[in-house]
Amino acid sequence: MLAPAATLALGALVLAGCAGGAPASSSAPGEADPQAEVIVGSQNEPTNLDQIFGGSSGVTEVFTGNVYEGLFKITDDAAVEPLLATDTEVSEDGLVYTFTLQPDATFHSGDPVDAEAVKYSLERFVSEESIAARKRQLSVIDSVEVIDDRTVAVTLSQPSISFTYNLGYVWIVNPAAGDLTSAADGSGPYALADYRKGDSIALEVNEEYWGEAPANGGVVYQYYADPTALNNALLTNAVDLVTSQSNPDSLAEFEAAGFEIIEGTSTTKELLAFNDRIAPFDDIQVRKAIYSAINREQLLDAIWDGRGQLIGSMVPPSEPWYLDLADNNPYDPALSEELLADAGYADGFSFTLDTPDSGVHSTVAEFVKTELAKVGITVDINIITDDEWYQKVYTDTDFEATLQGHVNDRDINFYGNPDFYWGYDNADVQTWLADSEAASTVEEQTELVKLANQQISDDAASVWLYLNPQLRVAAPGIGGVPENGLNSLFYVYDIEKAAS
Repeated sequence: MLAPAATLALGALVLAGCAGGAPASSSAPGEADPQAEVIVGSQNEPTNLDQIFGGSSGVTEVFTGNVYEGLFKITDDAAVEPLLATDTEVSEDGLVYTFTLQPDATFHSGDPVDAEAVKYSLERFVSEESIAARKRQLSVIDSVEVIDDRTVAVTLSQPSISFTYNLGYVWIVNPAAGDLTSAADGSGPYALADYRKGDSIALEVNEEYWGEAPANGGVVYQYYADPTALNNALLTNAVDLVTSQSNPDSLAEFEAAGFEIIEGTSTTKELLAFNDRIAPFDDIQVRKAIYSAINREQLLDAIWDGRGQLIGSMVPPSEPWYLDLADNNPYDPALSEELLADAGYADGFSFTLDTPDSGVHSTVAEFVKTELAKVGITVDINIITDDEWYQKVYTDTDFEATLQGHVNDRDINFYGNPDFYWGYDNADVQTWLADSEAASTVEEQTELVKLANQQISDDAASVWLYLNPQLRVAAPGIGGVPENGLNSLFYVYDIEKAAS
């Protein structure tokens, strides 16, 4: 019987040989082969394939912009560009957006991408059953009206300065497609060819795509739970690139072997999140005490070998409302003990830390446990799968504290939602964030979000342990790899692979 790592690597090789059915290359060795299949190694497997049912950041990585398209596209450098919406008109009061649709776009099944599909998709995204990450921001949608096949009007309940930006993450799906948790029917340059839960997702080129054809002949995402197995897959040519390198100790080996190290901008925050609804985490002093007990700089060095950076709130430097708050809750064990005593926990307390088994979370959990033990706090680590985490923590909010990497850009808005899984509830923050969306200028929006940014840091609403570096590794002969890690967006259509 093969060991798990060997089984995964073998699966990648077998799937690479069969998925997509691309014919033999006619390109000269070293030239980009438009028929070559690209094998992508990732630890970020979706929990399901539907973004409105908590498919996790992994579903964004595979499907957004590749299989499904939105009315708008968020570029790799965070700009907003028209995609399925070729023209947009906005009423003077900022409440009615009228979109004209791309006339040539069709779903993979052959059905047209029309106004009815847009209406269905937007209403579905903000429906009661949806748990999509940006549902709350897009709940300003009051109604969607079909004007004609190519024209749709969206009326908002209040102005939203980020409306078109947020629409860049909403898939336009086929109303006739049915259950999308294990199937897909988008309008993008790729169609879903094969889905093997726990193993791989294969995408084939959409030959009827309305836009520019991809630079490759298909893409297979091969999943690895263990970073060492993923690195071995890259070194043995089982995969062509990795979407995120979580083990910087391996970079020197990759560089020596001729691999390209791609370092871009990340929006992934490693959080120690509390359930702020329950004792003792409903006490600001306790949260601040935990913050000050953890040597985050030492943790960052241990995990990322000097890469990445410390942040003191949910906003990374790439966003317009960033404030340097890295020292707002300083590392100071003596201060931590003083805060615990003031809160009535001079003898400490114990809590359970629910920790996903993916990525570096379990390693971070052990570090946190050791640090908190120094100030008398006992941590019981409970390692769970990503699927269990989404049910237990995200959906049921049945937890005391947890570790999670939050990849979304502009996601400080989660702290304006008291029903979000961590239960942070501050009326001022809710008002500032709501008012920021109704702002008439970007400058007004920025100042209001900065107020919220400062407040959640002052309240130690969570512990923002660090901001991940964005590291990707590509084998020789691979080009066109996206540089940045904006909200796990990973457009694969420009990736080229040289003929062998």
